[in-house]
Amino acid sequence: MKKLLEKDKAARTQIKEIEIKNIVFKSIFQNLNFLVLTRWNAFIKLSNLSYTNRTKNSLTNRCVYSINKKRHSKLTNFSRQIFLKLTRSGQISSLKKSSW
Repeated sequence: MKKLLEKDKAARTQIKEIEIKNIVFKSIFQNLNFLVLTRWNAFIKLSNLSYTNRTKNSLTNRCVYSINKKRHSKLTNFSRQIFLKLTRSGQISSLKKSSW
């Protein structure tokens, strides 16, 4: 379980770094105030960024506690079971169990 979590964290940090570089190089390339040589070097570095097996679509969302990927909620980073346990114990603020 720990290996999956560490692998997921490493993949997310690597993708985040690639996205930041992509934004910086793209903004330099599109800015006309820079020299042509600087803009051309940014374009070359932008085209050389590797996206093999490290794209946003290759990541799977997992629960923070149970590392379960099937019952993961998009709004929270918890699975359904863990979310219910945390709300019933009162660890998540401003949420209460409702009774009809």
